[in-house]
Amino acid sequence: MIPTIIAVSFLILFAIVMVAVSLGYRVLETQRKKQVEGMLNVVSGDPVEQIQPVVLEQPKGEDPLETFFRKTGEVEKLRKFIQQAGLTWSPIRLVLTIFFGAILGAVLGWFLRPLGFVVVSILMGALAIGSLPYVYVRFKRRKRLGEIEAQLPEALDFLARSMRAGHAFSISLEMLGQESPDPLGQEFRVLFNEQNLGAPIDVALQNFSDRIPLLDIRMFVSSVLLQRQTGGNLSEILLRLAYVIRERFKLKGQVRAASAHGRMTAMILSILPLFMILALPIVAPGYLQGMARDPDGKWLIAGAIVAQLLGYYIMRRIVDIKV
Repeated sequence: MIPTIIAVSFLILFAIVMVAVSLGYRVLETQRKKQVEGMLNVVSGDPVEQIQPVVLEQPKGEDPLETFFRKTGEVEKLRKFIQQAGLTWSPIRLVLTIFFGAILGAVLGWFLRPLGFVVVSILMGALAIGSLPYVYVRFKRRKRLGEIEAQLPEALDFLARSMRAGHAFSISLEMLGQESPDPLGQEFRVLFNEQNLGAPIDVALQNFSDRIPLLDIRMFVSSVLLQRQTGGNLSEILLRLAYVIRERFKLKGQVRAASAHGRMTAMILSILPLFMILALPIVAPGYLQGMARDPDGKWLIAGAIVAQLLGYYIMRRIVDIKV
């Protein structure tokens, strides 16, 4: 009865803390959105209630934890990682979510003990639930970058046709940002706004390349900057680049089809041991507990976990073919 009361109390306290953290950071994100809207209104010529700075500054009430982590230099990398996923989270919100998720996973592992003994169950529960926010952000980032990569050839064709019709490169960027669907259209709008606010085009393009860590984007930026230095027909260059990107997509599809069997095998071999660990307490109760109590059994379990992780890493490296 007492463990149940403790668990319920912990869950209620956890929910209260998460709600308070979410509300606090929602207020900060609202302030930042207002600053961005003010800057875009200045660019479009719409009236604004107050003058907004061109360069976005951090709110004065910045979280002390974010100030502490900023000194390590990792907070900006994490902020860029979240922005590339298209999310409005702050780095500290992601870190706190991982932290509280790890605590929840440790408590569940302590109560449920799916692996049969306490220490490993706590560690595995904390790792499994605590890593979910990072896995979600990574999944969103990968999906968004994939969409940008798929939209890029059509965007380059649009730019080439616009310049052939007599429009300047900056005007073509504005038209592309308005006509292209998100997420690529959003990035081109940011590129045009930076250039329209007075930033040099090479600086705006470099920022564009930093926000989107894709090889095709770097090729596009390098092509535009090289053409501005040496001259040439930029529309023809962009058409050739769009053709090369489409051919890369075809080759990538062929490689994924050829490696599908290996990826499926790697997934099955990775999931099967986890399924057996969860099924053993039902099929053979006490098997894992007896093995964990044996002095040699503990080393065998640790070696099996390390070998499983190493095998998964090697199989991923084998089937992950870069194109």
